[in-house]
Amino acid sequence: MPKTLSPKEIADFRDRVCDVGERLFAEHGPEAVTIRQLASEMGVSAMTPYRYFKDKDAILAAVRARAFDRFAQAMEAIDDSDPAQFAYPGQGYVDWALAHPHAYKLMFDVNQPTFHEYPDLMSAMERARATMSTGMRDNPLLAGKNIELMAHAFWASMHGPIMLQLAGLLRPPLDAPTLVATAVERLIDGFKARPVG
Repeated sequence: MPKTLSPKEIADFRDRVCDVGERLFAEHGPEAVTIRQLASEMGVSAMTPYRYFKDKDAILAAVRARAFDRFAQAMEAIDDSDPAQFAYPGQGYVDWALAHPHAYKLMFDVNQPTFHEYPDLMSAMERARATMSTGMRDNPLLAGKNIELMAHAFWASMHGPIMLQLAGLLRPPLDAPTLVATAVERLIDGFKARPVG
């Protein structure tokens, strides 16, 4: 008979599964990874993960939720209090993405059609999404403007170069930080000249 696990033991094992899952899912793609592989990497039996997760899709959802929450936490810590600036995550976004490439890929480069079945994932996704426009929404200089469109323009200008670098498609001296800085500078100039109404 399996021993009764404490909440801490359950949380610790789930974290271990997510650590291994994040790497394997990002390196091989979720479709190519099996629970048997996850268990083997962890040195446990093939059935052990089922004590903590319903199936592989639930593991993927947990891995992605954790990634979105870590990302959002980092973005929320960025100082965007200067109303004279167009507040956006900018360099902090790029730094986090390049420091956590596996997590970033699983957040934005994975199609998980069942994501709406996982409340924790939905909440984490919304938390991360909100960080793209928080500083803009609180900026009196942008009152009445189309913040959603502006925030997505900044987001797209950061995401594209990051994905190009993670895919190995940029050659020096071009890199994601350089491209993002250039694109964002032009966006800011454009929005200051004619903010989106």
